Amino acid sequence: MSTTDHHNIDEEAVTRRLNALRAGVLGANDGIVSTAGLVIGVAAATPDNHGAILAAGVAGVVAGALSMGVGEYVSVSSQSDAEKSQLRREARWHKERPEWELEQLVQLNVETGMSEETARKAAEEQTAHDPLGIHSRMHLGIDPEEITNPWHAAWASLCAFTLGGLLPLLTILLVPTSAQVPATYIAVLIAVSLTGYTSSRLAHSPRTRAIIRNIVGGALAMGITWGIGALIGTAI
Repeated sequence: MSTTDHHNIDEEAVTRRLNALRAGVLGANDGIVSTAGLVIGVAAATPDNHGAILAAGVAGVVAGALSMGVGEYVSVSSQSDAEKSQLRREARWHKERPEWELEQLVQLNVETGMSEETARKAAEEQTAHDPLGIHSRMHLGIDPEEITNPWHAAWASLCAFTLGGLLPLLTILLVPTSAQVPATYIAVLIAVSLTGYTSSRLAHSPRTRAIIRNIVGGALAMGITWGIGALIGTAI
């Protein structure tokens, strides 16, 4: 294998890890914000009832994590099934009409900027090496070796949400009643600042914008649920 091939493989492996890490950070952020909103809303309605806060928080973390896991599994399974179906169809076409597939690959190469002569020579070499792989990547935009495992995606989402949700839940339970809401606000805003910073670094996007977006979103979620909880507590 050439140095270029090794370099490409290394880059693909890094990209896969970064995508998985980015998904984990976003899942953790969801867990932080949704659980914080839930426990703060319950705390506003029943500030002295740690049992109610604990029950609501645990239920929220479990339900949210399972929802994330199941949703990710269903979503990735659907995508995976569709990609596998396209690959099976492509494999059948290669057996039934190889000449047509070769001409299609020539045109795909031409679209990348090659001359027709170069494109045809490249297509012939690509077809001799791995016809299904090159067609899948260039025509379908699918890498046969990169089909996502739905179980991996499901467990990653479930675990990330759970870890994120534990932060506001433990914070609001471990501080005195008089400080539980402010302490949770501060802990959550710090946490979502870190997730915003991390996601922006992974995506090479503006960090300040990502941090501010996370802080504003988290603050609004907690403020709205606190207000609703306070109104319900007053009415009760």
